[in-house]
Amino acid sequence: QVRSASNHRGPSPLKASLQSLVRSPRSHRISSSKAMRHQFMDVSSTFDAKATSRSPSPQVWAAYGLFAVCGLTVFHFVANGEYSAIMTMSVMCQCLSFAILGLQIRSEKAVSSISARSLGLELMSLVCRLSSTTTNEGYLPVDASGDFIFQAVDVCSLGLVAWLLYMVMVNYKDSYQQEEDSLPMIPLALVSFLLAAVFHADMNDRPLFDTLWMTGLFAGVLAVLPQLWLITRHGGVIQACMSHYIALSALARFLSGAFMWSARHDVTCAYWIDGVEHAIWMILAAHALHMILLGDFGYHYVKAIVQHGLNCQISLPDCSEMV
Repeated sequence: QVRSASNHRGPSPLKASLQSLVRSPRSHRISSSKAMRHQFMDVSSTFDAKATSRSPSPQVWAAYGLFAVCGLTVFHFVANGEYSAIMTMSVMCQCLSFAILGLQIRSEKAVSSISARSLGLELMSLVCRLSSTTTNEGYLPVDASGDFIFQAVDVCSLGLVAWLLYMVMVNYKDSYQQEEDSLPMIPLALVSFLLAAVFHADMNDRPLFDTLWMTGLFAGVLAVLPQLWLITRHGGVIQACMSHYIALSALARFLSGAFMWSARHDVTCAYWIDGVEHAIWMILAAHALHMILLGDFGYHYVKAIVQHGLNCQISLPDCSEMV
């Protein structure tokens, strides 16, 4: 009687809980295991992302490596180590900057952080410079690299910029931030031409081509303004390839400025004021302006490279207040 009474009493709480766990539906057990597996994969992918954030992409390494090989080859075997070859190194850095910007488009399949107005000014700058350097020798390096390589690199840059503009305006126009890319380009182009018409040198001894070369210089310097404007409107966030693009353009301008400083006594012009070589001072001022415009970016770029490597994202401070 006692045994039968205990049988009618039902299972103990512990036994009931074990039975409910064992008898739980198979679909519930599978979904639970899948959830745990997804959580593990999310955690592992997070650690993988943190581990690879310091390693640059192979395309960036390849671009820098190819440039280094070509630059050393030109400097040592073509220019024979002459100082004027840094002008050719300057245009090679500029060409590399456009190539890296192309790598960004190919990897992201978008152009959300690229200013078409900036590229338009770069296109204008290259056209003006090539119109002078392909027909005259006044602004070319005096070493052998100025015979062909200098102009050939500029032609490559021109082709890259035209392709970049096509990507921005046609191929990936849906991702182009047209409303944010709002800094007017035409006034900057007009200012470049007017300043060049007044302050050009006479190294070509042909006023038209001297003016075009100086216009190319001023347009190239001012081309950074629409890009910086778009970055500030975008919250100050600069992706890795975009940061390399801006840094290489600054390096190109630095090399060009270093050469112009060393040749400052050789650059002549028609005097507006007796004894005042206004052309070389305007040339040096344009280079200095470019460095000033990119000074804040340069600090944060170097800091990010040191801390996170080449494949890093830069966030400029206080940009949210400027938007």
